[in-house]
Amino acid sequence: MSPTEQRAALMALAQARGHSLAALSAMIRRNSAYLQQFVTRGTPRLLAERDRRLLADVFGVDDAALGGSPAPGVFQVPRLDVAASAGPGALVDAEVAIGTETLSPALARDLGLREGMAGVIRVRGSSMEPALRDGDHVIVDRGDRTPAKRGAIYVIRIDGTLMVKRVALVSAVLVASSDNPAASPVSPGAIEVIGRVVWRMGRPE
Repeated sequence: MSPTEQRAALMALAQARGHSLAALSAMIRRNSAYLQQFVTRGTPRLLAERDRRLLADVFGVDDAALGGSPAPGVFQVPRLDVAASAGPGALVDAEVAIGTETLSPALARDLGLREGMAGVIRVRGSSMEPALRDGDHVIVDRGDRTPAKRGAIYVIRIDGTLMVKRVALVSAVLVASSDNPAASPVSPGAIEVIGRVVWRMGRPE
């Protein structure tokens, strides 16, 4: 994880948990300005291993979420700070890892996942019900970007808008549709396939 990615991951986790940087600095027994300087000035360049592990414990995430090494014998999938809309669509400029999900190697193998080619994102909206609900987290295989004739659920981008839809190859043309019959039609446009949804993790409690 680069220094920029580590700073972004720290800020995303802090905001998600409602912690100030000063409070977090105190929790890891540093002066109150320590993490503020890390985020705004890049000092230190990277968090020390001790600080990184203490922060991971505070957030309740794996050390790998802040740049540590993944635990042996598990498959790590980054949780990305993006929402693929199953409704009106969400514009996305960047992807920031805000944590990791741990899968068993057997499940990762069954899903056909490869290291560095998968991500977890949140679904927003109801247009893919009943297959996917608002708030579901799904694993996206970015190594599968070739929809077939029978169709499957993919994360796609149309004119800069990220969405999750059912995509099929119809007469050599990609066609996107919603599962919910009450949803509005998908806006026309060139479809960029990001990856196939291979696992629904459900709504976090």
